[in-house]
Amino acid sequence: MTSKTYIPESALAIVAHPDDIEFSCAGTLARWAKAGSRVVYLLVTSGDGGIADPSISKEDAMKIREAESQRAAEIAGVKEVVFLRVTDGMVEANMELRKRIVREIRRIKPEVVIAGDPTVFFPNETYINHPDHRAVATAAMDAIFPASGQPHVFQELEAEGLFAHKPRKVYISVWDANASTYVDISETMDIKIEALRAHASQMMDWGPGDEIRKWAAETGKGKEMDYAEAFRVITLESDEDWELSKGDPVKIYQAREQRRKEKAEKAAKEAG
Repeated sequence: MTSKTYIPESALAIVAHPDDIEFSCAGTLARWAKAGSRVVYLLVTSGDGGIADPSISKEDAMKIREAESQRAAEIAGVKEVVFLRVTDGMVEANMELRKRIVREIRRIKPEVVIAGDPTVFFPNETYINHPDHRAVATAAMDAIFPASGQPHVFQELEAEGLFAHKPRKVYISVWDANASTYVDISETMDIKIEALRAHASQMMDWGPGDEIRKWAAETGKGKEMDYAEAFRVITLESDEDWELSKGDPVKIYQAREQRRKEKAEKAAKEAG
């Protein structure tokens, strides 16, 4: 288990719906943004199916929820929100979505990507994980590795000035014992709650403060944190390789090839 403070230079959060970030990882992202990280939100849908009022059209629902997302991001100190506008409730983890996510990873070049866990179907006895959550998490993982970091995969994106990029770490939001890293969000707990309240169309008469604090307190229990968010962290690039490449796989290849040649030359001299 890791709880040491880590602040990436940049982070990209990939989720299915407006308010998914606020429920899962807004405290962490707000903390990073406050420390100077460049943070970007990528929302695959705009939540157009998430308002159960038949008098509101899907188009109007999309406008409402996008505006709420922008406001929530501003509260967290995040300046950029990208909407892919895939139809809410109909997301598929197909090649088209993978490419669209790769495009954003290569454009933003994040040090860290935060996404959901594609393996979670039944998080508890009262909820089935939304199919959009599973599809977006799957597409995100497939885009992060290996697609985004392979120069010959979606090579046509180079025509847009977008070249291969391999993130340093992947933070997978988790709610169970699979967590390996806990982020202390005590200083940003109020921001997390305020950002969630920005999604007024979803809150209705529910005041989320007490319950969100309870969940975060339970996550931080026993870890010397008043409030925490939990993640399973996958490290794709070592500290040495990241400092050398900043995610450019060509630089890594060239450096490793140079090291191989030097090692071979040294071995040849010693043998001679």
